[in-house]
Amino acid sequence: MPDATKVATATEADVLTLKDYKSGDKPIWCPGCGDFGVLSATYKALAALQLQPKDVVVAAGIGCSSRTPYFMSTFGLHGVHGRTLPIATGMKLANPDLTILVMGGDGDLMSIGAGHFPHAAARNVDITCIMMDNQTYGLTKAQASPTSSMGHKTRSTPYGVVAKPMAPVLFALANGATFVARGYSAKPNDLTDLIVQGIKHPGFSFVHVQSPCAEFFNTYDFYDEHIEELPSDWDQQDLKAAVNLALTEEKVHLGVFYQEERQSFGTAVRQFEPEGKQFDLAEYLQRFS
Repeated sequence: MPDATKVATATEADVLTLKDYKSGDKPIWCPGCGDFGVLSATYKALAALQLQPKDVVVAAGIGCSSRTPYFMSTFGLHGVHGRTLPIATGMKLANPDLTILVMGGDGDLMSIGAGHFPHAAARNVDITCIMMDNQTYGLTKAQASPTSSMGHKTRSTPYGVVAKPMAPVLFALANGATFVARGYSAKPNDLTDLIVQGIKHPGFSFVHVQSPCAEFFNTYDFYDEHIEELPSDWDQQDLKAAVNLALTEEKVHLGVFYQEERQSFGTAVRQFEPEGKQFDLAEYLQRFS
């Protein structure tokens, strides 16, 4: 069961089902989009944890995947491009009882938002970041993204991508995330379990999801052939092994790469509250007049 300080649960007389987390607005993604699987897994994870919609915030930036808050009955925030993690950090500090999900794509989180990611991970902010990775900018019609493979030809790279792609799992591990996992949108039940574990984890949780774009860069066949579950005896506390695997993997491994228990950012900064002093604006202005 999740920690009582981490999530707020429904009473036995008011069992929540998937429909309780649906806003009534229909997703506008293209047929076959991997984000449908991620949305379904998110509904299932919240229902499994029996989280009250009023106690959940789904925050997103810009991109196809960042439309997610519109399709959920929870509180939602559709922010500016790449700025979701600092916004989510502020919300968690202001109200630590909230369960906060950050939903974004490879463009939103690994490009303009990449500068915020290391700080959220290193601080161990108690939020769950779910990244839907389709290796393309689907919303703006198929430009190369930070995770596009070298040689990939797009409208923005007609001669092929020449930049080495970002490795999101490695990026998260290197920057201090305390829960790092990978899922696949075509396996929503397995992804549900990863999201549940991420929400229950008391710290910065990163779930990297291979979520193909059926319209502009359909990689379903590739991932169906290359995905492989992490070994059943995989040591989730071995950071070095997780980093080595993320550096060398030929298959696309699914499961929890790494997790550790470390004091969360909110817990750490609240230790300084007794030292706080009442701010005197008049005195402050007089000092500099």
